[in-house]
Order: sequence, then structure tokens, then C-alpha cells
Amino acid sequence: MRPSTDPASTAELNRLLRAGPFHLALRAALAARGLPLHRVQHRLAAQGIKVGVTSLSYWQRGVRRPHHPESLRAVTALERILELPEGSLLRLLAEPGPGAEGTRRPPGRSYRALLAMGGTVERLLDGMDLPPDGGLHSVGHHERVRIGAGGELRDRASQQIVRAHRDGVDRYLAVHHGDPGCDVSRIRVTAYENCRTGRVRCHPEAGIVVAELLFDARLRRGDTYVFGYRVEDGTGPRSGEYVRGFSYAGGQYMLQIRFDEAALPVRCHRFARSGPQSPRTALADLTPSGRHRAVHLVEQSVRRGLLGIAWDWD
Repeated sequence: MRPSTDPASTAELNRLLRAGPFHLALRAALAARGLPLHRVQHRLAAQGIKVGVTSLSYWQRGVRRPHHPESLRAVTALERILELPEGSLLRLLAEPGPGAEGTRRPPGRSYRALLAMGGTVERLLDGMDLPPDGGLHSVGHHERVRIGAGGELRDRASQQIVRAHRDGVDRYLAVHHGDPGCDVSRIRVTAYENCRTGRVRCHPEAGIVVAELLFDARLRRGDTYVFGYRVEDGTGPRSGEYVRGFSYAGGQYMLQIRFDEAALPVRCHRFARSGPQSPRTALADLTPSGRHRAVHLVEQSVRRGLLGIAWDWD
């Protein structure tokens, strides 16, 4: 059966594959391909995958969601049968389904809770007309931090993949918390991929810089976007840790710390915290290796709270 060539149907299918929910996207894909459920079941069976017509009906109506390994294997096969982009249906299963109150993404914590800086960041953000999470969820975040010859935080580069969960998102707020004694007037934020720097606000006493990164496009709900920026610091004293706060769960995070040859720590370890005053957990020793003298951590699915790497100089 040939796919539907109706532009309106195709546009709606593409929208649902971006934004979900899963059952509506599956229903639209079945309608676009003109495949009745019994024929879909037959094609799945030909690949050794046993799924009943009743289950397929439940899936497209939103009564049930596939979650068992065999069911997820069937979803992958459905993407091929329905000529959909690889992973397009599986990705939607990562989002909460209708009525799944217990699995919905928990509300974001404020920067106050994560950074223990009172209302400092909130005051800097006041008037920037963005919700606490900016209307974005993180899909992936790779961060590279460079420590200078004096042990100071020289700079950090961030490349992020985000997904919009509302229409009209066109910016991201980057927060840099320098080490005590840093000079925020000399800290520079530079946009280098798919964005440009907008408003920048600083709090000298707290050592915090908030920079607005303006996207090259206005996102719709479900759209993903890749952008990168760099923060040049080098104004603080010898540093002993780097910490990233996460206001909601989900998404991969990679942090790499690279040390100057003239300032190598005696030991490094990763850690996690549920809050600024909570004890460190998930401790693991890290050993600088290779000619780049770097350590790193990778978290496949971050939890709300704090994640970082600390090191000792002697």
C-alpha cells in the first residue's frame, strides 16, 4: 500500500512524530500507510514477532503502552513497516503517556535549591521573561572544563542538545558560577554554534554570570536543537571542584576536566548530591590519563540534583 500523499496528513504525522503522544503518532502512521491492524500483525509475525491485533488496537488508542522487551522489539519493527524514521516511535515512549501521573517529569527545582545561592540567580533572571526551565528539556550535554597552570578554572565549553516542550522557544539561559574571588566583569560568554549571545547579567559578590543565548530558529513543541557556547573565566583562585546542577531528570551528561601540565592534582573523584547541603554520594575515583591529562564522567540519564568532579592538590 502506498503512503498517503495528502500534504495535511503528512504534516500532521510529522508533527505527532516530533511531539507525540505515542498512540496518536502510531494511529496517524497506520492511517497514512493505509494498513489495517491484521495486516500489520501478519508482517510482524513474518519477522518472528508475536503481537495480537488487540494489543495493536490498545496501543493506537492509548489504552496500553508497549514496555516489555518483545513489545519494544515490535515497535522497532513497526517503524520499518510504516516507513518511519528510525527511533521515532521508541523516542515517544520515553515521554509520559496519558494519565501517567506517577511517571510525569517532576517539576523543576529552582536555582536557589540547586546552587544554594539564596535568591541571587532568581533576581538575575527576573525580567528575562522565561519559565524556570526555559521551556526546554535536555537530551544531551557535553561539557569540557580546562584548569590552568595556576589551578584556576580557565574556561569551559558546552555543547547541548535540547528538546522544546512548548511552542515559541528561541533562547537558553546559561548560568556560570565562578569560584570565590573571581572577577565577573572579566568573564566572557561566547556563542559558537547555532546561537548568539544576548543579555548578560552578573552578581559580583556571588560570582554568578547569567547569559542569554539566542537561537537561530524559533522552536515548536517537540523540536530538538543543538547549540554550543564557551565561558572564559581564569579570574578566580585555585579551584577544587566543578559542579553542574540539574533541575529535572533525563538526558545524557558528559563532563571532562582537563588539567594543565604545571598543575596536576594528586587525586580526583566524581560525586553526586541531591541538594547543596546533602552528603556526597556515588563516589568513584578518577585517574587523569593520556597526554591530555584529563578525567571525565558520563551519566546516561541524569537525576535531579548535583553532579560533579572534585580534586585534591596535595
